[in-house]
Amino acid sequence: MSTIASDRRNAWRAALACMVTLAVAMGLGRFAFTPMLPVMLHEGKLDLEEGGLLASLNYLGYFVGALSCAAIRLEAAAMVRGGLVATAALLLGMGLWDDFTAWGVLRAAAGVVSAWTFVFASGWGLRRLAETHAPTLQGVIYTGPGIGIAVTGLLGGAIGRWGSEAGWIGFGLLSALLIAGVWHIFGDGAHSEATAPAAGAAAAAQTGGATARSDAGWLIVLYALAGFGYIITATFLPVIARQALPGSSWPDLFWPMLGLAVVPGALIGARAPVHWDNRLLLALAYALQALGVLLSVAWPSIAGFMLGSLLLGLPFTAITLFAMREARRLRGNAAAGLIGYATASYGVGQILGPLFAAPLAQRTGSFTVPLLAAAAALALGALLFAWVWWRSRRPAGAFAA
Repeated sequence: MSTIASDRRNAWRAALACMVTLAVAMGLGRFAFTPMLPVMLHEGKLDLEEGGLLASLNYLGYFVGALSCAAIRLEAAAMVRGGLVATAALLLGMGLWDDFTAWGVLRAAAGVVSAWTFVFASGWGLRRLAETHAPTLQGVIYTGPGIGIAVTGLLGGAIGRWGSEAGWIGFGLLSALLIAGVWHIFGDGAHSEATAPAAGAAAAAQTGGATARSDAGWLIVLYALAGFGYIITATFLPVIARQALPGSSWPDLFWPMLGLAVVPGALIGARAPVHWDNRLLLALAYALQALGVLLSVAWPSIAGFMLGSLLLGLPFTAITLFAMREARRLRGNAAAGLIGYATASYGVGQILGPLFAAPLAQRTGSFTVPLLAAAAALALGALLFAWVWWRSRRPAGAFAA
C-alpha cells in the first residue's frame, strides 16, 4: 500500500511540475504576445504587419527548436530546466529592449526554447506517469498552456495599462516565480531518463511496417493543418474582436476565456479510453476548432466570440495529447523523433498563418479571408484524419498501391 501511495504522490508531483512548465514555456513564453500585441499597437511601437512578422519569427523559432529535438542527446530534465530559465530571461528582454530587431531575435529565441521545453517536458512527464501507473494524469500536464494563456490574458490588459515594458517585465518575473516552485522536481527523477528498450521495441513492433510509416507520415502532414488553423485566431484574437466590437470592454476577455476552456478540454481528452482511435479523436477536435474559427466570421458578436473561444480552446491541447499518443502508438518509447518532426510540422503551419493573415488584414482592414482559410484547413484536416482511420479499417490488399 505504501508503494502505491508513493507512486501516486510522485505521479502528481510530476504532472503538476510539467503543468507549470508548459504554463511558463507556452502560456507565457509564447502566448504572452497575444494580449501584449494590442498594447504595443496602441503605443505605436508596431503596426499590424510588423506584429505578424514578430509572431511568425516566434513560430519559426518553434519550428527550428522542434526539428532539432531529435538530434539533442542531453537529459530531459536538464533541457527543461534550461528552457525555463531562458524563457524567463527572454520575456524580461522584451521589456528591457525597445528595438524591433532585438524583439525579432528575442521572439525567435523564445520559440526555440519553448519547443525544446515542450517536447522534453512532455517526454519526461509522460514517462514518469507510465512508471508510476498514472496515465490518467496526462491531462493535468496539458492543462498548463491553457492556465498560462488565461493568466496572460487576465493580467495582460491590467499590466499593459502601465505600458508594454511593464507588461513584459511583469511576465518575466512571474515566470521566474513559477520556475522556482518546480525547479527541484526535475532534479529528483534521474532514473526516469532511462528507456525501456524491450517495451519500446515491442510497441514499435506491434505497429511496424509500411502501415506504421504511412500513419506517421500522415500525422506529420496533418498536424501542420492544426498549426495553421488555430494560430491566426491565437495570435490576433484581441485585435479581431476589437475590430468587430469597437468600444466594447469584452475583446480583452475572449483570450483568457479560450485559455480557461483548454483546461477541461485537456482533462476530458486524457480520460478518453485508450482503445478509442487517436485519428478519430483528432478528426473530432479539428472539426470543433474549425467551427470555433468560423463563428468569429459568421457571428461576430459577444456571444459568437464567447462560443468560438470555447470551441477553439477545448480541443487546443487535447489535439497535442492525441497526437503524442498516436506517436507513442507508432514508435513506443522511441517516439521522441516522431514527436519532434510532428511538432516541427505544426510549427510550419504556425509560421505561415501570421505571414498570410497580417498583410492581408493590413490591406483590407479585415481578418475575414484569413479566418475562412484557417477554418477550411482545420475542416480538411478533420476529413483526412477520418479517411486515414477508415482506410486502416479495410483489408490490407484493398487499397494497395
